[in-house]
Amino acid sequence: MTELLAATAPLMAPAFTIAGTAVSWLEGLALVLAVWMVLCNLRVHPLAWPLAMASSAMYGVLFLHSKLYGEAGLQLLFFVLAAWGWWQWLRGTEAAGQPLQVRALPGRQRLQVLLLTLAAWPLLGLLLQRLTDSDVPFLDALPTVGSIAGQILLARKRLDNWPVWLAVNLVSVLLFSVKGLWLTAALYALFAVLSVIGWRAWTTLARAEPAHG
Repeated sequence: MTELLAATAPLMAPAFTIAGTAVSWLEGLALVLAVWMVLCNLRVHPLAWPLAMASSAMYGVLFLHSKLYGEAGLQLLFFVLAAWGWWQWLRGTEAAGQPLQVRALPGRQRLQVLLLTLAAWPLLGLLLQRLTDSDVPFLDALPTVGSIAGQILLARKRLDNWPVWLAVNLVSVLLFSVKGLWLTAALYALFAVLSVIGWRAWTTLARAEPAHG
């Protein structure tokens, strides 16, 4: 990790400032790719996934420099999930064998996702508290576990990914503001708005899809 941080240190050079806080070249480029990714998600376009892989790699390095280890580890997982999601959108099928469709989770599965996420949150928070020097372990852990749930639901084209992302993005705004990553905090505020737009757009798509057993 030390070698990675040293090799990427030049990318942390300030590109510009916001409210007196420097924004690095790495953060700026990662932001552009991340916004492009979400816009592709809104349109259910597979290009979203390679963009997700690139932005996740950049954010992973950025978060390592900021000592947000939960978020950094999440980006590595995101990279892997993005590769899987890309395959799902191109080749994945429903249980009945038809191509993936935009559809909502049944009520029981929705509750299971919620309970598993809430159970994983304190466990990851304790792990970060004991094994790292993070100064916000539980605040870091909450959007981490929520994002895993959201990414899996997104890969399977489940409408419920959007309310999950809305909650994750709102908590992330607080997290990144605490760490002084103002551009990233602003990005996640934009993501929160886009989550609402995506929720509405995918609701329309889900209603238009023919029902399958």
